[in-house]
Amino acid sequence: MSYNTAEVATGGAVLAAAVAFGIHMINASGGFGLAGDTYPLTASFRSTEGVQVGTDVRMAGVKVGTVSDIDLDIDTFRAITEISLREDVQIPDDSAIVIASEGLLGGNFVEISPGGSPFYFAEGDEILDTQGSVSLISLLLKYVGGGE
Repeated sequence: MSYNTAEVATGGAVLAAAVAFGIHMINASGGFGLAGDTYPLTASFRSTEGVQVGTDVRMAGVKVGTVSDIDLDIDTFRAITEISLREDVQIPDDSAIVIASEGLLGGNFVEISPGGSPFYFAEGDEILDTQGSVSLISLLLKYVGGGE
């Protein structure tokens, strides 16, 4: 069996592209991070529309964590959201957390707006200053319907 040099080169290029794509996907998803290099915080939102497990948590536009769990509190009917933050990122205890949109056609992400307190949230603490997602459809319906 003889192989053409062009066939071998094409096969090698395809294999290299597949490996590069796999490495890129691993890095984009946070890599092979260990459970010990993050810490959890919770927040209660009126609505987490557009947010799911794995959604980015950002501070100043930089990814500092991910949403690790979302559950419904059956007593308050609010979405209890757990986020996992990088261990090296400390959040002041007067910070706010907002579900923000990347634009009209973009997805949602969780944004932390840091406060100025000299004290920081500890593992498992709850961020009390929250703002849930705003539905563009409901805003458009209010605008078209005369603002009622």
